[in-house]
Order: sequence, then structure tokens, then C-alpha cells
Amino acid sequence: MPLPGRLQYFPAPHLIAASALLLLLAVIFVLPSPQPSQRSVTTKLVIPAADEQPKPLAAPTQNSNTSDATTIADTQSSETQPSAVEPIITEPQLTWEEDTIKPGDSLSTLFERNTLRAADMLEVAAKLPKDALKLQPGQTLRWVRSDDNGVLHLEILISPLARHALARDEQGKLGYQLLERDAEYRPHHAKATINNSLFVDGTSAGIPEEILIELAGIFGWDIDFALDIREGDQFSLIFEEVFLDGEKIGNGDILIARFINNGRDLTAIRFEDDEGNSSYYTPEGRSMRKAFLRNPIDFFRISSRFNLSRKHPVLNRIRAHKGTDYAAPRGTPIKAAGDGKITFAGRKGGYGNVVIIQHGSRYQTLYAHLSKFNRNARKGRSIKQGQIIGYVGSTGLATGPHLHYEFLVDGVHRDSLRVKLPKAESIAKSDKPQFLQHAQTMQSWLESNGDVASAESFE
Repeated sequence: MPLPGRLQYFPAPHLIAASALLLLLAVIFVLPSPQPSQRSVTTKLVIPAADEQPKPLAAPTQNSNTSDATTIADTQSSETQPSAVEPIITEPQLTWEEDTIKPGDSLSTLFERNTLRAADMLEVAAKLPKDALKLQPGQTLRWVRSDDNGVLHLEILISPLARHALARDEQGKLGYQLLERDAEYRPHHAKATINNSLFVDGTSAGIPEEILIELAGIFGWDIDFALDIREGDQFSLIFEEVFLDGEKIGNGDILIARFINNGRDLTAIRFEDDEGNSSYYTPEGRSMRKAFLRNPIDFFRISSRFNLSRKHPVLNRIRAHKGTDYAAPRGTPIKAAGDGKITFAGRKGGYGNVVIIQHGSRYQTLYAHLSKFNRNARKGRSIKQGQIIGYVGSTGLATGPHLHYEFLVDGVHRDSLRVKLPKAESIAKSDKPQFLQHAQTMQSWLESNGDVASAESFE
């Protein structure tokens, strides 16, 4: 077929080459240039801490109609564009060191022992509250040190729930705060019948020793646990157990306790007023706390009673025994029978080491044959009921370790086991309506959990 117009005068090979050239130019200038795929794959890069093993990156999620080749190509094409995802850098984990506070330790000795910078010790001491500087044996001190042995972080553990914490900010300034956690308090009911002793039978019933000690303290003004306990006595109580993160870390307060002792029915209820002061009261609102403890030592045998005609075991002659002797192992703690002021602490003839406490204007107590004094038992110092004043020994004219305890009223010796002890203050009138309602609730709660038998059953 002849070519139209002037094209018929050109050789056929030339025409074919020209056509191919025109087609190529159309492809270059007319058709749009390929664009990167609208789907892109991005990956966040997490840099592990220095002591952390690198984790493999997760494979990117793909659509079911997208091939691996397309995904790789799309990722490569996105690399030509500015990246919108910046690497996420995690702070390296802190390396904590710790030390347990020993008797006689101070902040200075702890820093020196652990080669921490002395200048930082002064800075830490200036930031901590005064009470935090009174380090107690057994406490834990922990810290994070810098490369030059400075302190970046420091904590003094008060309890599982609280700690003093110091940390440096970005400018290197040291800041302080008291860190506290909230624990969960769960009420727990327990009861026991005494066949041997409070501690033996209470422990067998699963009651912690510290709760049994608190129980003895609550009823210590009415029951002499060395003398008054009878086989068949019963007690029931509700106390708090303390939990942190689902794990028990300790015990709280006794909320209510009932003790049947030789036919006597005694109930003690804990009550806290609006100012946060707490104490134990009878259901009628009378204080369980008398002005004096019935005896100043816990759970040991009475070896000699008040007797004005007793024959002295060392002097071998009649000599009035104007006190009560408690046989106990050497070193047993001795408690102040009541609030007062120490008027004497030292050596006193056949009494050996002695502490004398004046309680108000009428009452006086004497504690003799001590092996040593508590460091706070000094003449002229005020003392609180239950505070440790010394330890059982056999100084002076004594055949063995024991406490000789005397109780004087208006300067006259009285039998400490029989003298009527003065009462402490009862519940305040303004608090009584609230207390009586609280007492009724607590007694109902104790009974619903399985209380002990009534006192009438022992008559």
C-alpha cells in the first residue's frame, strides 16, 4: 500500500527508525513519572539499656494482597523521603548499691565505708530531715553513684511503706522527698483456749507473737500473766494484717479483744479520736489503761512475794521483804510501771544497780538488782509507762538473776500485787456517743466471727 503525501519519497528503514524515536519521546515526556507507593512501612527503633539484651524487631504487618517484594520496594522508596519517626531512647536502668546500718553507724561512716564522696555526704545531711539522720541499726541505705563516686540517688528505708529519697535533677541539684505507699489492712479473727500459757496456746492458734505481746499489754493492768492465768481461760480478738501488693508484710493493731480469765469477762475496744489519739476502753468507755502496770516484767515466775517477816536468803536472818521478786533470765527487759521522773539511777548497797521513779506526788516505784541500765534511764529524765529502764541481773545481795520491785504510796511500802491501782482517764464526754456506737459495732463483729464462751460458763 503506497504511503500518503511526501512520506512516499523516504526510504522505509528511515521511516521505521523515526517512528520508534517518536514513540520513545512520547513515553518520556507525556506519560507521568512513577510515584512511590502510597503504602509505607515504618519501624520504631528502641535502643536497649547497656545491661539489656537487644530484642529482635517485629516483622511489619502486611496486607494480604501485597507481596514481600512490594513491601521491600516501598520501604526502600520511603528512605528517599525525610523520616517522620525518630528513634526512641530509653534511659539505662539504675545500678543500686546498698548497706545495712550497724550499731554506731552515722552518715559519715557509711559514706567512708562505701567510698562515697565526702562533699556529697554534707549535701545529703543538709537536705535530710533531722529525724532521718538518727539512723537505726537494721535500716537499709541504698544509693546510685556517679563515675566520680558522687551520689546521684540515695534512699533510707524506714519501712516497706516509707522511705527518705534524694535525687539530682538535670542541673545536678539535690532534691528530697518522703516517699510513702498505701498498704491494705485486712481484719483477721482468732481465738484460743489456754491449757499451758498465753504464748504457747496463742501461737498454736496461729496468732503472731507480736500480737500476743500487744494483747498482754492491753490487759496487763487487770491480769497478771505470771500469776492470774488459769487453765481453761479463753480469749478472742480481731487484729489487722498488713498487705502490700497482695503479700503480707506485717500486722497492725488489735481492734477488739475479749478475755475470759477465771470467771472475769474483760473486753477492750480500740478507739481513735478526731485528733488521732488512740487507746483501749471497756465497752462502757472506761480506760483499760491504769496509771500503773500491775508488774514491770513480762510472763516470768514470782520467786518471792511481799512479806514483812521473810528470812533473807543471803543474810540468813529475818528481814522484811518490802517488794515482789520476779525470777527471769539475765538481760530480760524491765519496764517503767508508770509515767514519771527518774530520781535515782545507780548503785545502792545490797540492792545493787537501782532505778527509782517518782510518779506524781504520791507514788514511787523501785527496781533493783539490774545487770545494766538502759541508756535513757538517767537521773532527772522523764519516763513513759512501758519504756525500758534496765535489764534483769543479780547485782548486790542476790542469789540469782531476778528483779526486785517495790511500790510505795505516800512513802509507805505496799504490796504491788494487791494494791488498788489508780485509774486513767475514761473516754471524753464529747467522744462518748460516737464511741458507744463504735463499741456496739465492734462487739457484734467479734460475735459474728465466733466469740469465746461467756463468763457464766466458768462459774
